[in-house]
Amino acid sequence: MSMNHVIGQHFFIGISGHTLTQEEKSFIVDNNIGGVVLFGRNVAEPKQVWELCHEIQSLRHKMADKAPLFIGIDMEGGRVHRLKSPFTQWPAAKKLGDLDAPTVSFHLANRLGLELQAVGINLDFAPSVDVLTNPANTVIGDRAISSDPEMVAKHVSAIIRGFIKSGVLTCAKHFPGHGNTLLDSHLDLPVEQSDLARLESLELIPFKKACKARVDMIMTSHIKFPNIDPEWPVTLSEIFIQKIIRDEFRYRGLVITDDLGMKAMSDNYGVEEIPVRALKAGVDLLLYCNEPNVPPQALEAVLGAVAQGSLDKNTLQNSYQRILDVKKAKLASFGALPLTDALNVVGNPEHLKIAAAVAKGEIPDGLLPEHG
Repeated sequence: MSMNHVIGQHFFIGISGHTLTQEEKSFIVDNNIGGVVLFGRNVAEPKQVWELCHEIQSLRHKMADKAPLFIGIDMEGGRVHRLKSPFTQWPAAKKLGDLDAPTVSFHLANRLGLELQAVGINLDFAPSVDVLTNPANTVIGDRAISSDPEMVAKHVSAIIRGFIKSGVLTCAKHFPGHGNTLLDSHLDLPVEQSDLARLESLELIPFKKACKARVDMIMTSHIKFPNIDPEWPVTLSEIFIQKIIRDEFRYRGLVITDDLGMKAMSDNYGVEEIPVRALKAGVDLLLYCNEPNVPPQALEAVLGAVAQGSLDKNTLQNSYQRILDVKKAKLASFGALPLTDALNVVGNPEHLKIAAAVAKGEIPDGLLPEHG
């Protein structure tokens, strides 16, 4: 496997529309790109989403290692909800915390996962594991399950298990917790004064629980904690990624960055510095959501860093293997349903009933216990 193809597998990119352009197809195939993230601009009705996922996955046969691609989306429920009706419109995570019935959290995540799986989406950038410690934080707000870390941990565990049962991969975000910030990292780099003792006693509790529940990915936040790492924000920090996620949590899954095009990154670090530094810090996947001209530059920068010896080839090789292992274990047998079956799963009456009850603060009728 050429170094270019090893590097490409670390990239997770956005696309422009409802179908792939010729340039996008060529870029994905030629560079052995690891995954594609879908946004509102990429999704219309279920049939189109199904066809787009099929089109993306069919590229694998022309790619260097023929591995399935990650196809990820933000479907947390509430305002972070990329798939519109007739997909079931799920309530915000806070509603699950308010109900405080982990069985309901399990079933809701399971049904949400089944709709994603039906159309071919194999990864949800959820759950949001943030503890809402700052009530004035509108960036997170009702995306958080609760302001109580133990409550968040309990429901996060149920949500991850619900997704696992549906076959869809999960991603705990935004490590080590975005619940205390006022600044939006889309616009600026938040700086938090918390020290490690504070994170251990609060924000890290649900992340540890997510790891125990076998979450597939952890997403790093673009927040700077000068009392823990005076130099780098979390996404670029070996202290956070190697020492905390890998050594302390003993986490063996994948670490993915939040969108590297956010101003917290792009206003403070160079386009070529960001991916090299993130990989050096220990992330596995580099997420680029919106700027089509940036991934090619980033790829070149990483290739250059390897050639100059400033980025260790073995580290990349190990990370590449970790990515392929997850794909082999989780995605080898994953596939969208046949279109007619998929259309019956999307917006299924039982799903609508569960979503409506939770939105009203009621426990849905007839849900069996988790393992029923």
